[in-house]
Amino acid sequence: MTSMRPWAAGLAVAVLALTGCEREAPAEQPVTPAPAASPAPAPGATVLALAERDPDFTTLVSALQAAGMAEMLGGDGPFTVFAPTNAAFEKVPAARRDFLTTPEGLPELRRLLSYHVVPGRLDASSLVQRIEAGGGSLALTTVNGGVLTARVGADGTVMLTDAAGGTSRVVEADIIAANGAVHAVDTVAEPG
Repeated sequence: MTSMRPWAAGLAVAVLALTGCEREAPAEQPVTPAPAASPAPAPGATVLALAERDPDFTTLVSALQAAGMAEMLGGDGPFTVFAPTNAAFEKVPAARRDFLTTPEGLPELRRLLSYHVVPGRLDASSLVQRIEAGGGSLALTTVNGGVLTARVGADGTVMLTDAAGGTSRVVEADIIAANGAVHAVDTVAEPG
């Protein structure tokens, strides 16, 4: 579990200490939902607790703590979190990461993180069904009011397009918590 640190030092250490943190799954493997019923949630574990246990989300957890959002994701929910991995945060330019660790950067950090959270629980199967029912795309309104557009790529992978036109790919789906679902993504989405 990630320990609590003063917000600036904890986030700065987590963001700047990352080098070469890649997910084990090969980039070519599509994320395909099981046609069966929704996965069972981890007993009593919240979205936040599951993220704290996963070594690929240390930067995200530190950022949530710094932004004062950890309590929200530890609350009732339900939430669907498109959670950037450590490697996804590493793609963010160093100057921007540095800015987000400052007191002046906190509003932008909150805006950025809340853009990855959608109200309600969407497991991968439900997400794909809604994309198909929407004619191939699904507009997801995030808790900050922005929109992420979800599509299924040719390889079966769920792709998200952000407000800035960037794309991210779900690299691990259905990390199911008592208060929601987490889908790991390979790129930090930009709210525009």
